[in-house]
Amino acid sequence: MALRGIKVIELAGLAPAPYAGLILSDFGARVIRVDRTNQLMAVDRLCRGKQSIALNWKQPEGLGVLKKLCVSADVLIEPFRPGVMEKMGLGPESIMKENPGLIYARMTGFGQSGPFSKMAGHDINYIATSGVLSQFGRKGETPHAPINLMGDFAGGGMVCALGICMALFERSRSGKGQIIDANMVEGSAYVAAWTFMARDIGVLGDEKGANLLDGGAYFYDTYRTLDGKYMAVGALEPQFYAKLLEGLQLSPDDVPSQMDQSEWPAMKKMFVKIFASKTQSQWSEIFDGKDACVTPVLTRDEAPHHPHNQANKSFLANQSGSYEPVPAPRLSRTPGVPATTARPEAGQHTPEIMAELGYKDEEIKELEASGAVETASVNSKL
Repeated sequence: MALRGIKVIELAGLAPAPYAGLILSDFGARVIRVDRTNQLMAVDRLCRGKQSIALNWKQPEGLGVLKKLCVSADVLIEPFRPGVMEKMGLGPESIMKENPGLIYARMTGFGQSGPFSKMAGHDINYIATSGVLSQFGRKGETPHAPINLMGDFAGGGMVCALGICMALFERSRSGKGQIIDANMVEGSAYVAAWTFMARDIGVLGDEKGANLLDGGAYFYDTYRTLDGKYMAVGALEPQFYAKLLEGLQLSPDDVPSQMDQSEWPAMKKMFVKIFASKTQSQWSEIFDGKDACVTPVLTRDEAPHHPHNQANKSFLANQSGSYEPVPAPRLSRTPGVPATTARPEAGQHTPEIMAELGYKDEEIKELEASGAVETASVNSKL
């Protein structure tokens, strides 16, 4: 796989950092998640293919193990507010003196500097600060976040993984590591760069929910069907719009010009009535294979079983019987190959990872007895 041979240390966190680690793991990197000891409940679900070591960072011995891990790694992903790693003596200045080739990725919300840098926040706050949240929502309603996809995952974990891959590529030429400031304010703004750069072409105006792509246009929206499901309509181009009208049994002579915005509200009401007259499966039968840009809105349970996704094997079944997306994009020679094993317990791989760092069996047992490290019970995986 593309990242085979790369060793990543991921300090356990939520959402963006684990997602960055998941991407690297899916494409071949060895990712070691560093968990805390005495965890009451595991909430990380983005850990397929990873290993886990559990350390008590409040004990000098546990902190010493963590430092050895960082010094031995190609990549470190840390998800804390600015200054936390420095207080532990694990800031980039300290670690990169011993490991100058380290890619030190710092995943935060507001970044390493600025008035908000040490302030608490979540996805919704970061995309609010980036100017992106103001663009989401229906006309006349309050801005509405698309769950935590834009900040945590798109602008956070995925942008962080991209930065890591670029830094690894540059290291292959210079031999030097570098520090990555991956923060969700700048990351979400960068994902939404087109909305900032294309304001002059009239596609997205200042009023949300009233434009071509944000629910203002009746031919780019979703509609409820007779059985309570939904269809997605994206017929922007004239040739696709013509096929849409054909499928709806509407004559072009009986409807106003597609781009007459004054008629959009009335046309949307018409479309609501028409789509409510048939079930989702009936509409799918009408539009499947047609260039009308009309498709069913599939749920997470339905998507893996749709014929298109089945043909491409776009989802895989995990050990719990549910489905997960396969790695994307697809590489022709070194594609991502996700692990199908069960999620690692916190500390499941503690002994073998410590042995690789040079610890003897007796030393590992002593550290376990002192509470500096923890090993998950093998029975917990059964």
